[in-house]
Amino acid sequence: MKVLKRFYLALILVFLYAPILVMIVQSFNAGKSRAVWEGFSFRWYAELFNTAQIKDALIVTLTVAALATIISTVLGTLAAIGIQAMKARPQTVMLALNNIPLTMPDIVTGISLMLLFIFTGVPRGYVTMLLAHITFDIPYVILSVLPKLKQMNQNSYEAALDLGATPTYALLHVILPEVMPGVITGAMLAFTLSLDDFTISYFTSPTVQNLSTLIYSQSRQGIKLYMYALSALMFVALLVLLLLVNKRSSKAEI
Repeated sequence: MKVLKRFYLALILVFLYAPILVMIVQSFNAGKSRAVWEGFSFRWYAELFNTAQIKDALIVTLTVAALATIISTVLGTLAAIGIQAMKARPQTVMLALNNIPLTMPDIVTGISLMLLFIFTGVPRGYVTMLLAHITFDIPYVILSVLPKLKQMNQNSYEAALDLGATPTYALLHVILPEVMPGVITGAMLAFTLSLDDFTISYFTSPTVQNLSTLIYSQSRQGIKLYMYALSALMFVALLVLLLLVNKRSSKAEI
């Protein structure tokens, strides 16, 4: 049975990662043929970094991900502290509401936000993409910070207030140091999610493109070979970020 289980797992991994491996190998192909290997070259990586459209999409991707990470981390941390301070029943309700966006398909969230922006008359562009990323990042930050709040001594905050600390001082010097590992994990997870989001970005910002929406729009016209290089770089970057998030999560559980 162990052999069959290992074979089944290996088969799944091959189906999942073999196409990605082929794409990465093809990104170093010197020729234009997708079927014939014509030698090792960084040609498509050089062309990638010399394409103005890619540079613009990269700037949008990184700035949106960075701003969404900062804002969602602040709001999500404050929300987690507020939820932790609630009584049992309201806390259960808030956690259920927080979990709904996590279980909801991205296409539902994207269309809902699109209809909201259209109904309120907000022009869809960079700002709406940023607001959408903040919206779907916050629940992940809350779930990352809450376990650390539950682990800390619940009397520390009250003790700091009794000793003369202001609520702001107690928040910054008592609560935040205790939950900082969860805050950092939540921030890294938010950045990772924002970096490769496609569906929500596609519906909330038709005029501004990040890397995911740019790849989609260009693939409909025929895949250019420097897209292999771009996809390979995105895969490596996201893999590194996910490994860092998992490593921090494992340390937090010890």
